Amino acid sequence: MTHDSQAALDRLMRFLAVEGVTGQEKAIAEDVARALVEAGVPAEAIAYDDANTRIPIPTETGNLIVKIPGRGSLSNGEPLLFSTHLDTVPLCAGAKARIVGDRIVSGGDTALGGDNRTGCAVLVSLAAELARQNLDHPPLVLVFCVREESGLWGARYIDLAMVGPVAMGFNYDGSRPADVVTGAVGGDGWSVEIFGRASHAGVAPERGISASMIAAMALADAQAGGWFGKVVKGDKAGTSNIGTIAGRDGRGAGDATNVVTDYCYVEGESRSHDMAFVDAITDAFEAAFHKAAATLVSSEGKTGRVSFSRQRKYHSFAIDRNAPVVQRGIQAVEAIGLTPNPRLVNGGLDANYLTLHGIQTVTFGAGQNEAHTVDEWVDIPAFQNACRLAVALATAR
Repeated sequence: MTHDSQAALDRLMRFLAVEGVTGQEKAIAEDVARALVEAGVPAEAIAYDDANTRIPIPTETGNLIVKIPGRGSLSNGEPLLFSTHLDTVPLCAGAKARIVGDRIVSGGDTALGGDNRTGCAVLVSLAAELARQNLDHPPLVLVFCVREESGLWGARYIDLAMVGPVAMGFNYDGSRPADVVTGAVGGDGWSVEIFGRASHAGVAPERGISASMIAAMALADAQAGGWFGKVVKGDKAGTSNIGTIAGRDGRGAGDATNVVTDYCYVEGESRSHDMAFVDAITDAFEAAFHKAAATLVSSEGKTGRVSFSRQRKYHSFAIDRNAPVVQRGIQAVEAIGLTPNPRLVNGGLDANYLTLHGIQTVTFGAGQNEAHTVDEWVDIPAFQNACRLAVALATAR
C-alpha cells in the first residue's frame, strides 16, 4: 500500500497548528473540511449534524460527516464507516508542534494534540489517496466527532440517519496501528454533595459537622474495603478514582480554618469491562458516603447528609474476534506488513457508542504517545503506517 507520505505529514502538521479543545471544535472542523475539498471530496458531500444542539454542555459545532461514493468494481459494496475525533484536551491549547527526527513534539509546556489530530490527518489522507490513485472502494462515511475528550458526547448524540446504513466501522485513536482494539471498558461518573454544619472551630467545634471529615471518612472506608484504584473482587476487576474535591462554585471546600466546613463536593469515576461491576464499585462509594454521614455526630446529636448522583458515561463492549469487522482489520494489518494484536483497552472510545448504536467498530492507533501530558509526541512512522492501513481497510476485497 503506497501513499504520499509527505502530503500526509503536511496535513498532520497543519491540523496540529489549529487549536480546538473539547467543545470548541469549529475551527478545526472547518479546516478539515477545507482539506477534504482540496483532496478532491466535493463540498456537497461534507455536512454537519446537529449533535451540538443535543449535547447538554456548550459545544460549538456538530459532528462532521462526509459521504464518499463507491468507485469501480467495489462501488456497490456495503458502506464502511471511518471515524476519529476532532477535539483535544485543554492542555493542548497553544501547542507549537515541531519535528525532531522521527517524532513530532510540542515546542512548549503544553500537550501536543496528536490525540487526535493524527486521526483527522489519517482520514483526510485516506480520501486523498483514494482520489489520487483512482482506487476501487465501497461507499465510505467519514465521521469526525466532537467532544470525545469530555465524555464521548459527539458519538453519543450522532445523527445516525445522516450516517446511514454501514456494515462496520474503523476508528482511529491511539498509538500502534497494529493494535486491533476489539473492546473497551464502560464507566460511571459520580458525584456527591456533602452537607455538614458550620460552627466556630475554636469555640465550639463539637457543635459542627465537618463535611470535609465526612468526605475523608468515606474515602478512607472505600479504600480500606478495596474499592479505590485497582479494584479486584474474585473474578471481577475494574478501577476507580477521585477526581475533584471542592466547595461551592469551584472554590475550595470550607471558608476559613476557624470554621467547621459545612459543604463539600466530590467527583469520581468507576470503570470495568463488566457493567454490573461498574455498578458495584459505584454502589460501594455511595454506601461509604452515607455511612460516614451517619457516623459523624455533633454534640447535639445531629448528623450531616449526602446527595449522591451517578451518570453512565459509556457502556463497555467486546466484539467477537471472529466477527467480520475484526477479521477485516486483522487482514488489513497483515497486508501492510505488520503483526496484528487484537486487544481490549481500559479507556473509553467513540467506538463504545458507535458499537452501542449498532455499528460494530474496531479502533487502531495512529502514532499517539503520552497523550494528555506535556511529554506527548507522535511517532511519524506509526502515523504513516496508519495512513497505509486506512487505504488497505477501504480497498480490501
